Amino acid sequence: MSGNGRRGAWGWHPLRPDWARRIVAESGVGAGDLVFDLGAGTGALTLPLIASGAEVVAIELHPERVQDLRARVAGRARVVHADLRGFYVPGRPFRVVANPPFALTTHLVRSLLAARGLRSADLVLQRGAARGLSRRPPVPERSGRHSGQRRGRPWTVRVGRHLPGAAFVVPPSVDAAVLQIRR
Repeated sequence: MSGNGRRGAWGWHPLRPDWARRIVAESGVGAGDLVFDLGAGTGALTLPLIASGAEVVAIELHPERVQDLRARVAGRARVVHADLRGFYVPGRPFRVVANPPFALTTHLVRSLLAARGLRSADLVLQRGAARGLSRRPPVPERSGRHSGQRRGRPWTVRVGRHLPGAAFVVPPSVDAAVLQIRR
């Protein structure tokens, strides 16, 4: 499959630039923030994150998209070729603004809720999944207990903006929304 926008087996649903800019602006990310774009594709969110002044780490699995994104960011962000299932959570404070593969939703949210350094996350997800996760956040990856909020962590997990099919270059077959996680 080409990295140029066809969906194929990768299930890729890149955001349109105007919607990506809107999501980044609404995330509250700013200059100096360490921000991860998980499932970065060719940079729909990465580029506006760079423009915000954030220190950006873009993680992408598809090799052609990694090469394309490295060329597009020209050293202004770190682009990592990696599988999100092995996402390493940094020890220092960080944020996430991402449009990850829908199939990894629960795994990613669990990992993020377990991360001590997480300050916020704005994740483009299937709308139904976002609603379910906002009602009952999953058990964090490294804990046998319930969500971060129930463990005494001050998490707020809520559904933010709805994204219509027109928000995507390749629209998903289901409605999407932004899941917002805030400390």
